[in-house]
Amino acid sequence: MANAKHASLVGLKRGRRAENVHKRSRRNIKETLKVQEMDRATTVGAGEDDERADVERKIVALQRIIPGGESFGVDELFEETADYIMALQCQIKAMRVLSGFLEGLEKEKRKSGG
Repeated sequence: MANAKHASLVGLKRGRRAENVHKRSRRNIKETLKVQEMDRATTVGAGEDDERADVERKIVALQRIIPGGESFGVDELFEETADYIMALQCQIKAMRVLSGFLEGLEKEKRKSGG
């Protein structure tokens, strides 16, 4: 029961954050990435540049997975990811409980000849 309450609170929290955060347009994000890329080209070695680009690709992928993720900064995105994972885990537990309950009903139905 506490997990269900947590999931609903997470949903409310996520909704409030989404309302308060201004979404950046894709063009704005691309421009920001280009500027960061130019800065790195002058200050970071090739190996580190590849690593940073890999991290950025992963962050963009995570932003697409998490509901409302494109409107969050990196720190907030990680917090939302943790909340989202917990909410998904609660849903899995609820489905397992429901599945077990339904299986029990089926067994009782078979025993009673129905």
